[in-house]
Amino acid sequence: MVAPVRSIVIVGGGTAGWLTAGVIAARHRSRIEAGEFSVTLIESPNVPIIGVGEGTWPTLRTTLSKIGVSETDFFRECDAAFKQGAKFARWTTGAPADAYYHPLMLPQNFSQINLAPHWLAADDGKSFCDAVCPQGLICDDGLAPKTIATPEFDAVANYAYHLDAGKFADFLRRHCCGTLGVQHVLADVREVLQTETCDIAHLVTEQAGTIGGDLFVDCTGFRALLIGQTMGVGFKPLGDTLFCDTALAVQVPYADPHAPIASHTISTAQSAGWIWDIGLPTRRGTGYVYSSAHIDDEAAERELRAYLGSAADGLDVRKIPIHAGHRETFWRGNCVAVGLAAGFLEPLEASAIVLIELSAKLIAEQMPACREVMDVIASRFNATTHYRWGRIIDFLKLHYALSQRQDSDFWQDNQREETWPDRLRELMLLWRHHSPWFHDEFDRVEEVFPPASYQYVLYGMNFRTEVDRTALAQDARVAVKAMNDNAAQAQRLLGRLPRHRDLINKIVTHGLQAI
Repeated sequence: MVAPVRSIVIVGGGTAGWLTAGVIAARHRSRIEAGEFSVTLIESPNVPIIGVGEGTWPTLRTTLSKIGVSETDFFRECDAAFKQGAKFARWTTGAPADAYYHPLMLPQNFSQINLAPHWLAADDGKSFCDAVCPQGLICDDGLAPKTIATPEFDAVANYAYHLDAGKFADFLRRHCCGTLGVQHVLADVREVLQTETCDIAHLVTEQAGTIGGDLFVDCTGFRALLIGQTMGVGFKPLGDTLFCDTALAVQVPYADPHAPIASHTISTAQSAGWIWDIGLPTRRGTGYVYSSAHIDDEAAERELRAYLGSAADGLDVRKIPIHAGHRETFWRGNCVAVGLAAGFLEPLEASAIVLIELSAKLIAEQMPACREVMDVIASRFNATTHYRWGRIIDFLKLHYALSQRQDSDFWQDNQREETWPDRLRELMLLWRHHSPWFHDEFDRVEEVFPPASYQYVLYGMNFRTEVDRTALAQDARVAVKAMNDNAAQAQRLLGRLPRHRDLINKIVTHGLQAI
């Protein structure tokens, strides 16, 4: 007999659980309303969320729009701000003026021409970001990526968000339960019962009895109750590639409630890692991500407090372990892991929430009609998810591999090629002679990092590609026009866009135009 998949059970709340619930429920809303499908989220009333994932990708705009939330409500209820990219300070040489941007806008005319070789050939002292994209200048001026007249989720300059992770999870919970028909059960799972074929059959809870389902989504965080403890899927550590294994986090209030809000993440390199600095309307979320093999906790806290200065006086820091790595497989039987249960990498490029989004989207779009086809879909899900994790690992390591810092063992160890992933090592060789472009194995429809991201980091960190000036001659006019157009666009935007805090205040007071 064919066993239809009609009951989805998500174990664990937080951003992972509620975002997954929202994406699945929105995709299958008509089936839920017809009583043919259900999404149930079981959340422990006794387990707090990690709550430090405050950076996102532009994909979240599409996700929030698709699940039907208001961007105005999101800003009002999640202490949200705009994110237009990341500024990396002291990563290349460690000098005070050493900084570059990884913006969220693509280079000018990116689908028509690769401007990187032309910028290299010009060698005119202008940064790569400023030569091909206006967003670094927008961030330097503290401007927002849109105006109050721009409709919800639309952009003048591409953007993501900074947010309060705890408030975001609660915001999603209210929307999922009140609008999308997700069933919420507050209960602690005490036992997982399996079938003879090792599928999960039922969850035995302390407060709500026994709960069954057809597909179970593990969002239990590092505990990995279902995928790890029950299904026996192992964990692949990555500490030999990505050394950071600890974070110290602290929330810093503004001395002046009207202080400017940075519209980008600031990542400042330290002796054994880096400090994140994320501006929200009411506070800054900050922390030091570091390698415990290269610095002890006390010294790390001193570096963090030195960075923050008097703003950190009297504030306590919270220590968070980082289990760098991921599951050996992500979907086994009728259980799929999402969020920290699937794995975690240091938040250098804010990849945690986008991996949740992408996984939830795959599950929702490829929802198996019956148990008989689930293993086929699981195999495809695993292949895609492994690919995505691999590309994120490559990209994170790139930031360290390119550093020229020699002031500590941490930076020297990261520059040793034997710590680089094989694919990254090959690409680094290729990029000595060819600037990153679509032919460099960036062949997936949903690449997590496009070639432009690699260009921004490579050339922001003084990497040089050999240029065949003769080959560039035929596109020279197009390249000059594109870079001139970019300079003109930058001037227009600098004169048009509002201050970041001013726009947030207007959104909270008046709201954005609904789509």
